[in-house]
Amino acid sequence: MFTLTKRSLFTFAATALFTGSAIFTAPVFAAHHEEKSDIVDTAVAAGSFTTLAAALEAAGLVDTLKSEGPFTVFAPTDEAFANLPDGTVESLLLPENKDKLAAILTYHVVAGEVVAADVVTLSEATTVNGENVDINVEDGTVYVNDATVVATDIMASNGVIHVIDTVLIPE
Repeated sequence: MFTLTKRSLFTFAATALFTGSAIFTAPVFAAHHEEKSDIVDTAVAAGSFTTLAAALEAAGLVDTLKSEGPFTVFAPTDEAFANLPDGTVESLLLPENKDKLAAILTYHVVAGEVVAADVVTLSEATTVNGENVDINVEDGTVYVNDATVVATDIMASNGVIHVIDTVLIPE
């Protein structure tokens, strides 16, 4: 368990604000202030989630994440996917691995809209695939399992995206 202070929440929010601006491009920023796109379109527009978008397509989850929701997505960047062992992504994208890929991707999704201020009060969250992820805050940095949250509260019409630096693999 952790103790959350106003200072650590402020540090987390400030870090997220500055980090998030480096990851998302201007079109996403504009979408945030005008009519919001859904989670999938917001991620695609950012340009840092092409592997995630391809994986969602291969797993047949695009329509789900374009639906009403709301959803909270812990979205791994292209770099996070690139850090998996060689051949992993290519193997997961094969049609015969669709169920395994869907299980991994749904492990990144929580039903409901959980913004950063709420995430930091949790010690775990149940994902759409039924398994829990651990949530921990250390020195103002939020971790989901072993992944570091590098940007938060990217709002979409059907939920929220928190960017993580590691692909979460269910046990």
